[in-house]
Amino acid sequence: MSEDLTTFSAQQLAAKIKNKDVTASEVTQAHFDRIEKLDKKIESFLYLDKAAALEQAKRVDKKVAKNETLSPLAGVPLALKDVMTQRGVPTTCGSKILENWRPPYDSTVVKRLKENDVIILGKVNMDEFAMGSSTENSAYQKTKNPWDLSRIPGGSSGGSSAAVASFFAPLAIGTDTGGSIRQPAAVCGIVGTKPTYGTVSRYGLIAFASSLDQAGPITRSVMDAALLNEVIAGYDPLDSTSINQSTASLVAAANTKDLKGMKIGVIKELGGEGWQEGVVANFNQSIETLKQLGAEVVEISLPHSLYALAVYYLIAPSEASSNLARFDGMRYGLRVGDNGEKDVEAVMNLTRAQGFGPEVKRRIILGTYALSTGYYDAYYGQAQKVRGLIAEDFKAAFEKVDVLVSPTSPTTAWKLGERVDNPLAMYLADLATLPPSLAGVPAISVPIGLAKEDQMPVGLQIIAPAMQDHKNYQVASAIEAAQGGLLIDQIKDLASLV
Repeated sequence: MSEDLTTFSAQQLAAKIKNKDVTASEVTQAHFDRIEKLDKKIESFLYLDKAAALEQAKRVDKKVAKNETLSPLAGVPLALKDVMTQRGVPTTCGSKILENWRPPYDSTVVKRLKENDVIILGKVNMDEFAMGSSTENSAYQKTKNPWDLSRIPGGSSGGSSAAVASFFAPLAIGTDTGGSIRQPAAVCGIVGTKPTYGTVSRYGLIAFASSLDQAGPITRSVMDAALLNEVIAGYDPLDSTSINQSTASLVAAANTKDLKGMKIGVIKELGGEGWQEGVVANFNQSIETLKQLGAEVVEISLPHSLYALAVYYLIAPSEASSNLARFDGMRYGLRVGDNGEKDVEAVMNLTRAQGFGPEVKRRIILGTYALSTGYYDAYYGQAQKVRGLIAEDFKAAFEKVDVLVSPTSPTTAWKLGERVDNPLAMYLADLATLPPSLAGVPAISVPIGLAKEDQMPVGLQIIAPAMQDHKNYQVASAIEAAQGGLLIDQIKDLASLV
């Protein structure tokens, strides 16, 4: 076959399979071939589920042969972040404490992917328990950015973003607690969506911070993100935070390129002094593009967003300290010191000491302290009050504008190892993505060019009111079309890899 099947979008591949131009088996094998040739340089995949993926592809091919009705993404390959349970498949959360654990059940997201005949190629790398902005906190390997192999791919969904940007899969699932879909998408020059909290089921998503965690798409185009979002979203009675309410069509919104009459707010507090010059320059250019597309652009203040970093690093670690208590060496995963001489408490302590990495331990300690007697009201309680103020800022802003915009990240991808010993510098990568997460509103990152200093990708973050995710897709699609092509197409040949 002369054409390279790994270079097509998910939408294009689905059409080719439906029209019998190619088989799902050929598409799947082409992606495995590319992974096996190049992923030793990127290190995005932790586990390839080759036999099951090819078997699923054969089932799709049989449906095509019988002219059965196909789902919009039938036969399209996907990379799955290793935080989603998948029955019988190793699920580690990037941690030694879950090494070799194979869940007995599918997460709801995986169940919906399978029902829609999306081909799951395997599990991709991540920061341990989704705690990090560079994927350097993984216990297994350090994933590279395909634009520059000396740089990070973002985090915590860095394996997902690197796999998509490397053309190993047109689709990936990431999870976003404080920016872990949007930031890696931005620094890898692709599209990443954090849906409205509660619209995608968290059942089977191994919890970091339950009031913040949300799964979403990472793709190379806005339309592919919309298609994948529609596949995985929907009410789930197995998730107590799932919202039983329908939303407007995301695919229809992604087909809309017109922004006439739309009012867009530029967040005053995000994107000024101290932010990378090339990031701000590309962001300013995207604002001009929005105006040319017919949108009215105004400045909007979210005054309490300045406290988002402090609020997040009290709330998220507090929830983590509660959620991660289940990893005790007693029921599943790693067990250390169980030689008949140690008591239960000693086994738990030894298991956690060896099973958790430094960043996870740091956040558990932070969270446990914030929840402790005498400090709960002063730290966790106060943080929740300020979180409410941040949400009120967004509510007030959306009474004036349809969507808000900011740069996705203060900088482009930094060098591997550059911030490993400086947790605060690492946390600052999420300055722009934390406020929407705390407010529970949907946000999308779309690429807007390369920074002049380092020729690395820059992302534009678009934020809509809760349950109005379609507005994000409308604006993102218009920006994408105005740029005259996908940014990621500039590295289709991936000269840095070959």
